[in-house]
Amino acid sequence: MNRYHFLLSLLFLTLIPDKAIAHGAYIEYEETAAVTIQAKYDDGKPMANAQVVIYAPQDPTVPWLKGNTDDEGSFTFVPDVEPQNSGNWDVKVRQAGHGTIVSIPLTNNKLTSANRQQLLSSTGAKAGYSPSQKLVMAAAVGWGFIGTALFFARSKSSHQ
Repeated sequence: MNRYHFLLSLLFLTLIPDKAIAHGAYIEYEETAAVTIQAKYDDGKPMANAQVVIYAPQDPTVPWLKGNTDDEGSFTFVPDVEPQNSGNWDVKVRQAGHGTIVSIPLTNNKLTSANRQQLLSSTGAKAGYSPSQKLVMAAAVGWGFIGTALFFARSKSSHQ
């Protein structure tokens, strides 16, 4: 009977939190002479000391710059925007298997407001789980607990 209390308690504990454990990530940036990115997990926690790799438009397969975010998840770089480097600068941020990539359109080191708005919507900034996604996740966890409980209940009764 204690096993069922444990499994039932575990089920309720997993359903209580409103936010899921952070697996997704997003990057925000601001427009200045330099480009400053702000890398965060979906729950808003900064991606501190995450690996940053930047690719210039002229050669998107070779890293142009590598570095790490600071404790607040920020990283600043000054792109070399000459005519051959105008275009999309890809910024990739990764930490412990989590991360994302964003393309920042730069021409003479400037972002247009239309490009900035399109970029924010395409990177999923401030994206969360919809109520239907949360319901499906909760149902999957519940089904897993029920299956586990039935498995242990079956193996106990079949051995007696």
